[in-house]
Amino acid sequence: MCCVMGYFGNVISMKEFHENFARTTSRGPDSSRILENDGAILGFQRLAIMGLDESGMQPFSHKGKSLVCNGEIYGIYGTDGKSRPWREVRKELVSEGCALRSNSDCEILLPLYEKYGTDLFSKLDAEYALIIYDEESKSAVAARDPIGIRPLYYGHDAEGAIAFASEPKNLEGLVKEILPFPPGHYYKDGKFTCYRDITKVAKTVTGSLDGKDGICRQIHDKLVAGIQKRLDADAPLGFLLSGGLDSSLVCAVSARLLKKPIETFAIGMKTDAIDLKYAKQVADFIGSKHHEIIITKENVLSALEEVIYALGTFDITTIRASMGMYLICKAIHEQTDIRVLLTGEISDELFGYKYTDFAPSAAEFQKEAEKRVRELHMYDVLRADRCISVNSLEARVPFGDLDFVEYVMSIAPELKMNHYNKGKFLLRHAFEKDENGKPYLPHDLLMREKAAFSDAVGHSLVDDLKEFAEAKYTDKEFEGKRQAYSHARPFTKESLLYREIFEKFYPGQSQMIVDFWMPNKSWKGCDVNDPSARVLSNYGDSGK
Repeated sequence: MCCVMGYFGNVISMKEFHENFARTTSRGPDSSRILENDGAILGFQRLAIMGLDESGMQPFSHKGKSLVCNGEIYGIYGTDGKSRPWREVRKELVSEGCALRSNSDCEILLPLYEKYGTDLFSKLDAEYALIIYDEESKSAVAARDPIGIRPLYYGHDAEGAIAFASEPKNLEGLVKEILPFPPGHYYKDGKFTCYRDITKVAKTVTGSLDGKDGICRQIHDKLVAGIQKRLDADAPLGFLLSGGLDSSLVCAVSARLLKKPIETFAIGMKTDAIDLKYAKQVADFIGSKHHEIIITKENVLSALEEVIYALGTFDITTIRASMGMYLICKAIHEQTDIRVLLTGEISDELFGYKYTDFAPSAAEFQKEAEKRVRELHMYDVLRADRCISVNSLEARVPFGDLDFVEYVMSIAPELKMNHYNKGKFLLRHAFEKDENGKPYLPHDLLMREKAAFSDAVGHSLVDDLKEFAEAKYTDKEFEGKRQAYSHARPFTKESLLYREIFEKFYPGQSQMIVDFWMPNKSWKGCDVNDPSARVLSNYGDSGK
C-alpha cells in the first residue's frame, strides 16, 4: 500500500501538510515526496511493489499534469470488454512515442488520461485511488475504484479548499468533516460523477450450473483469472490462510498457478483456536510453507486502541475481525520479507453470509448483496486495507476482481440462495475439481461450514473483548454515556467502548461510517443484538 494526499487552496502551510502527511508513513515506508505548485500540494509515500527502483517514485508528471496513485493497474478494458494487460498497454504507448521512465504500472495513467480524459476511469481494470493536478487549468481530478478497495477520503477546510487523502488521520484537524470518497466515482470541477456502479446488473445470468459454458465454469475461470493477475509483483508474496473456504481457494489456486510452494500464514488464540487445524490441513494438502501465529488475551486487549486508530471506525464486527488480522500482519512484517498479501475478502458479500439464508425472497437476497457491496469500503475492505497497510504491506483481493464481481452479481439470485443445504454452494461446486479431475481441496474442507473470522481465531477473542467492556461500565454509566451519540448510537457496552476510543482519535467524525454492520434485522431470524453469526439459529456446526 502507498499513501496519496492532495490539498488545493492557499491556506495550509507546508509545515501543516507535512505534519498530517507524516501520520501514514507506514503505508509508504520506502520513500516520500511532496510536490508544491501554486496553491496545489501533492504528496506520495511509497511502498515499492512494481518497478522497485527510484524511477518508479511518484508524483509522475506528463505534459503539465501531475499524478499520485495508490493502486495496482492490472489492465485496460477495450471496446470488446476484455482487459488488456498493463504491460501490453505500456508497450503500445512507448511505440506511439510516449517517454515512460519506469516499469511502474501507475505511470501509464497520465498518458492514458491525456487520451481518454475522465472516460479513462471506466476503462481501468484496477484497484486504485488517484489524484491528478492540471497546472494549466489549476484544477484537480480524483477517482476511486468501483469497490473502494483502495482508500480515499476528502473534506473541505474552513476556507472551502478541498483536500484528499488515503486515510482519515491525514485529514483530521485539517478539514471540517471527513467523508469517504464514493467508490466508482471521479471528482472534477467541484462535483462527483459515478462512472461505474458495480452492483448494477445489465443482464441477469440464468441457465445450467454445469457444463463447459455453465455458471460454475464461469465462476471458476473468472476467479482463477482474478487470482492470476494479482500474482504479478516484483516484491515477495504471502497468503493469509484461515482454513475457511475463501482464503483456502485463493491459496490452492495460487499454488497451482505459481507451480511452487507458497508462504501461508494463519493465526489463532492460544486457548481455543478453531481455524489453525483447518489451515494446517489446507497447507499440507497444497504443499505450502506454513506459519502459525499464536496470540493471547493480553495481545488482543493491548492492541485494541492502536487497531481502532488504524481503522478509523467504531463498528463492532470490523474491530473484532481486525484484532486477529492486525496481529498476524504485524508478525509477518516483523518476521519476514513479505510485501504483498493475498486475502479472501469479498466472497461473503457476493455469495451470501449465514444470515442471508433467512432472506425472504430472491429479490431481497439480491438487494442485500447490492447493499453489502456498496458498503464494502466501510467494513471488510477497510479492515483488510488498514490492518495490512499499517504494517507496511499491500493487500490484494482476488474476489474483488471487477470482471468476477460483475458476473457473480449478474447471476440470478434464486441460484445463489441456499437451496442446497450448503452456503456458497455455487462457489464450492465451481472448485470441486479442475479440468483434469484433480481436487483443489479435500472435499470435507471444501464443504466446511462458514465461521466468522473473529470467531474462528478463537471464540475467546470476542468473549474477552466483551468481558473487558462489561467491566468498564456500570449499567447506569452505559445508559448515560451512550445517549451522547445521535449517529450510530452504541447499543452494547462493547460498542460504547469502541465508540469512545474512536472519538478520542476522530472526534465528531462518525459520519465516515454509515452505521453498524449487522444482519438485516427486518428478516425473520435476524433480529439480533450482536453481529456474530454465533447468535443465529442456523450457526450449526460452523466454527467447530
